[in-house]
Formats: sequence, C-alpha cells, structure tokens
Amino acid sequence: MSFFSNNSKLLRWRPSLHPIFPSTYLSRFSTSTSIAEPLSEPDLPLHTPPEPLSEPHLPQSRTRTTQSQSQNPEHIITRMLTNRVWTTRLQHSIRSVVSKFDSNLVYNILHSTAAANPDQALKFYRWLERSNLFIHDTNTTLKMLQILTRYNKLNHARCILLDLPKKGLPYDEDMFVALIEGYGRAGIVQEAVKIFQKCDQKSVKAYDALFKVILRRGRYMMAKRVYNAMLREGIEPTRHTYNILLWGMFLSLKLDTAVRFYDDMKSRGIEPDVVTYNTLIHGFFRFKKVDEAESLFVEMKGKNLMPNVISYTTMLKGFVDVGKVDRAFEVFEEMKDCGIKPNAVTFTTLLPGLCDADKMVEAGNVLGEMVERYIAPKDNSVFMKLMECQCKGGNLDAAVDVLNAMIRLSIPTEAGHYGVLIENFCKANVYDRAEKLLDKLIEKDIVLRPETSYEMEASAYNRMIGYLCDNGKTAKAEMFFRQLMKKGVLDPVAFNNLMCGHSKEGNPDSAFEIATIMSRRKVHSDEYSYRLLIESYLRKGEPADAKTALDHMLEGGHEPNSSLYRSVMESLFEDGRVQTASRVMKNMVEKGVKNNMDLVSKILEALFIRGHVEEALGRIDLLMNSGCEPDFDHLLSILCEKEKRIAALRLLDFVLERDIIIDFSNYDKVLDTLLAAGKTLNAYSILCKIMEKRGATDWSSRDELIKSLNQQGNTKQADVLSRMVKEKVASPPKKEGKKKASRAA
Repeated sequence: MSFFSNNSKLLRWRPSLHPIFPSTYLSRFSTSTSIAEPLSEPDLPLHTPPEPLSEPHLPQSRTRTTQSQSQNPEHIITRMLTNRVWTTRLQHSIRSVVSKFDSNLVYNILHSTAAANPDQALKFYRWLERSNLFIHDTNTTLKMLQILTRYNKLNHARCILLDLPKKGLPYDEDMFVALIEGYGRAGIVQEAVKIFQKCDQKSVKAYDALFKVILRRGRYMMAKRVYNAMLREGIEPTRHTYNILLWGMFLSLKLDTAVRFYDDMKSRGIEPDVVTYNTLIHGFFRFKKVDEAESLFVEMKGKNLMPNVISYTTMLKGFVDVGKVDRAFEVFEEMKDCGIKPNAVTFTTLLPGLCDADKMVEAGNVLGEMVERYIAPKDNSVFMKLMECQCKGGNLDAAVDVLNAMIRLSIPTEAGHYGVLIENFCKANVYDRAEKLLDKLIEKDIVLRPETSYEMEASAYNRMIGYLCDNGKTAKAEMFFRQLMKKGVLDPVAFNNLMCGHSKEGNPDSAFEIATIMSRRKVHSDEYSYRLLIESYLRKGEPADAKTALDHMLEGGHEPNSSLYRSVMESLFEDGRVQTASRVMKNMVEKGVKNNMDLVSKILEALFIRGHVEEALGRIDLLMNSGCEPDFDHLLSILCEKEKRIAALRLLDFVLERDIIIDFSNYDKVLDTLLAAGKTLNAYSILCKIMEKRGATDWSSRDELIKSLNQQGNTKQADVLSRMVKEKVASPPKKEGKKKASRAA
C-alpha cells in the first residue's frame, strides 16, 4: 500500500476522541449503509452545543488570588462584563478596578466571561489591545481563539490568527488546531484545509485535527492523500491518528481501507487500545459482520484490555441491529457481572430491541433498573415504544409503570403517552382509570405544551369523549376538547359527540355553540346530532330556538325528516308563532316533504285569520306548485264563519284566477258575507267573476245585491249585473269537481 510508512511516534492520548460514547454516534450505527447519513465523529458530534472551555496547561507562574470573590478583581470584572452592556462607562468601571493587567488575570477573565457572553469577551480582548492596557501573549491569544471557534465566530478568529505576525507574536500550532477544528464543526472543509496549509511547523496534532474535519464530511480520498503527505514529511502517525482514520473509513463505509489501516497500525508496532477495538467492533457490526466483531471482542479481552461500558454497549447494539436480542441480553448481563454499570446509551439501545422481540418481562425489569439508578435515556422515544408494546400484550399495569418511570426520571410526559394508555383502558372497558388519566392531562395542561413529539391520536380522545358524553360528563369532555382545538384539532367525530352529549343532558345552548363552531370552521356535522339538538330545545319549550337550529341544520346541507318538521311546526303553532311556523312549512315544502298537510291547513287558516293574507296566498301558491293542493272549501268556509271578509274575498279571487273548482255553496257564503257587511261593490266584482268563470248562479241574494247597487247610486253596475244574469240564466252551471293542482298553476 503506497500511502503507508514504517516509522512510529506516539503522542499523548486525548480521551475526548472516544469513538462511540455519545448517543448520537450509537444512533448512527444503524443497519443502513447510506452515505447520506454518515456517523458523526465520536467525540465531536455534528451539532454539539457549545460547552464551557477547558483551561489548557499554563506556565507555573499562573496563579489565582486568594482574596474573597467579592474583592477579587477577576470576579468583579467578570460580573461587569456578564451583566452590563459594553459602553464607555463600563470601560471606565473596569479601569477603576484594575489599573494594570497581567496575563493570568486577562486569561481568567476571558475564560469566565466566555460561557455567558462570548461577544463581550471579544470586546474586552480588543479593548485591552487598543487602549494599550495589555499586550496579548500566546496564552491569552490562544484562549480567545478557542472561545471564538467554540462559538462559531470564525471570521474574528481568523483575523486574530493572521494578524499575529504584525504584532510580533509567534504562531503556535494549537492556534491553528483550534481554528481547523472550528471550521470543521461548521462544516467548512476548504477553509479548514487553507488554515492547515498556512501552518508551517506542523506536528501530528495538526494532522489529526485535519483528519477529523475531512473524514467527518466523508472525504476519505483526501484523507489518504493527507496521510501520504504526512508520511513524506516524516511525521509518524500515532495510535490516536489511526483511531481517527479507522473511525473515518467506517464512517465512509470503506471497510477494506479500514482493515488496511488497522494492519498497517500493527505492522508499525502500535498496539490497539480499547478505543481502537471499540471502533473496529462498531464498524464490523455496521457491515453485519457479527463473527468478526465477536472475534475482536474476544481478542481484546485476551490482551488484558478490559472492555468498558462503551465496548459492551457497542456489542449489545450490534446484536440488537442484527436481531440477536437474546445474545444482546446476555452481553448486558455479562456487563453487569463484570462490575461495569450500564449507562443511558446502553439502556436506550437494549430496550427497543427487547420490545421488538416481545420480551416485555425483560424490558420491564430493565426499565425498573434504569429508574432505580435514576438514568434517563438519551432518546425518550423508547418510552412510547415500551408503552405501546405493553398495551399490545395486554399488560396495562406495566404500561402505567412506564408512565410513572418517566415522571420519576423527570422526563416530560406528553399527550401522546397519556393517549396510548387512555385508548387501551377504554378498549378494556376500564373507563374509570382512563378518566383519572384524563383528569391529570387536563389539570396539568399537558395537551397545551408547545413543543411535543407525540400528540394524542384521534382513536384515543374520541373514545374518551364518547364515553364522557354518554355518561352525563359532556362539560368535562368539552373542556378537554377545547384544549385539543387550541392545538389545531378539528375532529368531526368529537364535535358531534359533544353536540349529542349536551343535547341529551338538556343543554341545547351549549350544543348549538358547538354547532356554530363547526359551521364556522367547516367541520362536517351529523344529521342525528342536529335532531337531538332540536328535540332538546323543544323539550325545554323553546320552539324559536328549535327553529333556529333547524335553519342551521338546513344550511349545513342536511334534510330533516317529516316528523322533525312537524315537531317544530306544532311547537311554534302552539306557542302562537304562526308566521314562524309558516316559514318552517315553506322550507319543508321546498325540500319536497309532502306530509303533515293537516298541520299545513291549520297554519294557512291561522295566517288568514290573523290578516297575513299575502303570506298565506304565497304559501298556497308554493303548495300548488309542489303538487299539494289545500282544502279551499274548508278555508273559505272557516273565513266566512269568522267573518274574515277581505281574506275570504282574496282567497276566492285566487281560486277563480287559477280556475280551481270549489263547491258553489262557498261562493254563496262569500257573497252573503260581503253583502251583509255592505261591501256591495266587492260582492258585485266577485259575482261577475263567478258568472264569467262558472256561468249562471242561483245565488238567492243576487236580486238584493242589484237593489243595493241601485240604492247606492251604482246603477251602471246594477244594469251590467242584471244583463249578465239574464244572459247566463239559461246556461247550465259547470259540473262540480276539482282540477289537478298542476293545472291550477
């Protein structure tokens, strides 16, 4: 292999480069071999939040003062920088505390201020230099660079580094390493390479930093070229270098190259350590090479290298990924027998595997151990999986134990966790326990928590809402559902259950409010829900509100049946709301419902009697157009009996204009009523129409009408009527009968 050399030089091992300790690293060693999701570097995850900077080794001259913190200038200035805005006044305040700065003091202030306010630390650093209060040395400059690169302020760091020759300060390799690592964390590989190339005095430390950057981005070919260049420069790789290269090659799915690096490492006389074996085992498991991984594990123990928690967790995860859960559990037990305590990654890895293998007893025991040791998993999704699997197996008490474990471990519970339990308790008809869980859910406003990973499923809350509405607890159901609505839930099943529940409990106003919300938000409603709502209003003796609900029902596209129309119309009619009942009748006829004609006749009669003649005639016209002809004989007879002369006259005129056949006796009744009231001209006008439409009439009072017309000076009308009588007297009257309503139109 051309890119290998034969020299060996070991540097101090940096434990921060642990290949597989963080959970993010383990989670990426999955069965997938896609390059699109490479493994993050073991010690430097791709999205690791800034951590407090560790202090590098300082000369022996660096010491801290022994004064109390309240009198210590370092702490006073740190508090000022942390709590105050950078102003001229703050600068004067700092000068009043310390008149002369030294390297130790500046270093400590920068270190203490960085975690709370890195921008303020940079301003302080530059102010000291501009104000000629202090000339920065290698220690303070390196500290500032570490701060800036840690908090991704790379342009400032670059400027400080490249300006060092102008200030007469020598370059230090650690400065380049800090900036290379900073660009690497930001994913800017080309800039990291440029900074590396500017470093004249490079050691293996700079190469290791560059290897981490380029391999994190999957650039394994570049890594090999850099490795060859390192060998040509006579720089010997260390165990730490090989650990990085192995990690990177497995990250890029280059198994053969990783094996060759491992062989070259051994050929150089560099013995692998635990980290090396952990990386190899992890890599082989990723390629599903179980036997090779187990052999490496045995080889490591044979060399008296004690496997650590990462070693066992790596083995355990590898067996879980290939479906050998029993073997994984054996590794877990062996680990504890060796006195090695499982960590959060171990538990997070093992529990899902036990669930997938339906080993719920073992999963429960492992969960209990985790709670007893108060170890919270790295991935909280394991609790949801445990709950679902316990419920699937019918172990509802064990599922509740999972929820209690979350509470004991101070892990925020979410609506989805409660939803799984509530749904399964409802399925098992254990509604009292489901309701207790719901009470906690409402009381703690868990549904309204802004950031949640698991929302409650419709299958859970609909079962619970349906149960509450069927058992007189609709108010609680609505309180719960309104919380869900704030999260954007608009479930039609839940809405209709609430409508039905309020209606059954005699709270139609609350039900109508729900119906209004549904209409406004365009949520589909059920005809059954509206029927219960209308009946609830009717039971309370509120027919007007029932009519409003009926209109709402029609607007929603529903078609009430004839019995519902009748109930509303009867209630309105009995309450004296005849015109309102008439409008309901109109809706009924327009919808094609032809029943309830007896009630329709009563409404028409009441309209005429109350003087709403035009409205009554309009309803009659609608009925006839719909093929429903009212009983005109009965209406005329009643109007004459009630002495509603104008109404009777208008109705008779309507009948004549539409050529509707009625009984001749009703003509006489109308004429008699008009004549008795002295309305001779009205009687004359309608009699002329009768004779024109029906021929001769034997109305007994026609001569009296003629006489009255003459007496009142209406001689012309009297003469016309006399001639008509003489002309028509010989003509036989038309046969009695009734035409079809369609012809009358």
